[in-house]
Amino acid sequence: MDEGARLAEQDVRELIVVGGGPAGYTAALYAARADLEPLVVEGFQWGGQLMITSDVENYPGYPDGVMGPEMMSDFRRQAERFGAEFVTDDVTRVDFSGPVHRVWVGDEELRARAVVVATGASARWLGIESEERHKGRGVSACATCDAAFFRGRDVYVVGGGDSAFEEALFLTKFASRVHIVHRRDEFRASRIMVDRAEANDKLDFVLNAVVEEILGEERVEGLRLRSTVTGETWEVPADGLFVAIGHDPNTSLFAGQLEMDAAGYLVTKPGTTETNVPGVFAAGDVQDHTYRQAITAAGSGCMAALDAERYLASLEGHPGTALTAPRPEAAEV
Repeated sequence: MDEGARLAEQDVRELIVVGGGPAGYTAALYAARADLEPLVVEGFQWGGQLMITSDVENYPGYPDGVMGPEMMSDFRRQAERFGAEFVTDDVTRVDFSGPVHRVWVGDEELRARAVVVATGASARWLGIESEERHKGRGVSACATCDAAFFRGRDVYVVGGGDSAFEEALFLTKFASRVHIVHRRDEFRASRIMVDRAEANDKLDFVLNAVVEEILGEERVEGLRLRSTVTGETWEVPADGLFVAIGHDPNTSLFAGQLEMDAAGYLVTKPGTTETNVPGVFAAGDVQDHTYRQAITAAGSGCMAALDAERYLASLEGHPGTALTAPRPEAAEV
C-alpha cells in the first residue's frame, strides 16, 4: 500500500451515526462501549422531538418523570463518557455507493465503513404562531406521550385520518371530553375507526372547521375556530390541543440511495436494522411509522449498533469487538 492510500485508510472511521435523538445516542453508546469510536453528527437541533417535550413520565428509569431536554442530555453524556465524539451540525449530503461510506458536513467529508441513520421524523404542525408558543404547554403531537396530563380535561384533536382517530380514542381514557376538528365533513380514516369514535359517548366532531388561534397565556385555555364554509370564527374553551395531521420522516437526504416506502420511511430488512445498502443501518422514527416512542427508538438504536458491529466484524481483516456474537442464540443485556 502506498503512502497516500495508507493515509486515506487512516481517515476512515469504523462508524458514523447521523442523528442525535434517543436512537442515535443509544447507538453511539453501544458502539462506543464496543470500542468503535463512533462519530455522531447530531445536527443543530440535537435531541429530536423530546427537546420540545416538557415532561416525560413513561420512560423507564425516571420514576419521578424527567424533562425531555434533560433526558436527552443524559443520553448524550452517557455516550460521551465511553468515547463517542459529536459534531453539532447537519449532514448536507451522503454517498453510500462505495464500500466506504461518505458523509459531508458542509464542505468537510467524513468517511466510515458503517453508518447508522437515526434522523428521526418530524410531526406536521398547523404552522400558526400561537401553536409554537404553546408546545409543551397544552399543545402536543403525541397522545401516547401526554394523555395522562389531561385527565378530566376538555381537549381537541385536529385531523381526519386513522392516526387522529387513534389519538382521540386513546385520549377518551383520560380526558372528560374529546373533540375531533376536521376541515372537511368527510374523513380519510377507515370506516371502523369512524364507527368506534361515533360510538364513544366522550367524543364528538367539529366538522368543516380549522384552528385559527390557540388562546391562553401560560397554558392552553381555548381555541379560536374558523368555518371552512362560511369563514365565521368562534371561540371554545379547551385545556389541550393534539395535532394529528401526520409525520414526515427526515429522509430527503437519502433519496435515491436508500430504499423507502411510499411515505418516505426507510425500509429495513425484517428483524434487523439493515437497509438495502450493506453497512448502512436505520434506527428510530426514521424507519418506524407505527410506535414512534423514545423507548422503541432507543431499542432500535441498540439493535443498529449491534448490527453494525457484526457487519464490521464480518469484513475481511476486521478484528471484531466485544459485542460480536452469533445470531440469534446470544443475549446481551
